[in-house]
Amino acid sequence: MITDPELDGAWETDRAGERAEELAPRGRAEGAAGARRPWLWALGGAVAASAVWAGGLYAFGEKLAAPEISYRATENLCEDFRAQALGRIAGDLHRYRPMNQQNDHPAVRGAICVLQNGESVSTLTVRAQVDLHKRTDPGPEFDVPSLWLAADLGAGRTEAVEGLGERAVVLVSPGDATVQLRVLDGGAVFTIEAYGSGRAQNAPADTAALHAAMAEDARALMAALKK
Repeated sequence: MITDPELDGAWETDRAGERAEELAPRGRAEGAAGARRPWLWALGGAVAASAVWAGGLYAFGEKLAAPEISYRATENLCEDFRAQALGRIAGDLHRYRPMNQQNDHPAVRGAICVLQNGESVSTLTVRAQVDLHKRTDPGPEFDVPSLWLAADLGAGRTEAVEGLGERAVVLVSPGDATVQLRVLDGGAVFTIEAYGSGRAQNAPADTAALHAAMAEDARALMAALKK
């Protein structure tokens, strides 16, 4: 998970000055007209959800063996995460103001990229996240979703993905409104999440194609960051 900015200074971002209140969730199924800022919620939610995780790693990291990390840190995840497979489904995801953030905590080096194919209520948003765990093995907690994701998924389903990293899993919310792929490989955890304001407007009818595209883009990202 991405580390808490309060633990090690503020997050770097190319969109400094956004109002704090814009980070509050407005609902993914929001039907009101006008542009939304779903990428801000994605960034804020990931950062807030990771505070306890990062603090725990920092507190106990000295007592545990550091995991092997065979991936380099990224300075701009949006440049490394091309999302070409997802782009074939949703259109060019880099055309509308990619959002990039990163932070280097003693326990975890994290980066987030948020992409979308427009700014209306019918926008599809894709979030990519890379966490390099420098002190402790993320494996034991890998299958446990964060509280904010568990609340969002509700009674969703979980599916194992073969042939991707050491272990990979897809988490799907009811109605397939939110799909998240997580990949564990040594001390690195890769996450790709896709969601929109409604399945009829945003999500592809073929969920198998969406899963395959997410796996393909995750594999490409892992190859791009491989040392």
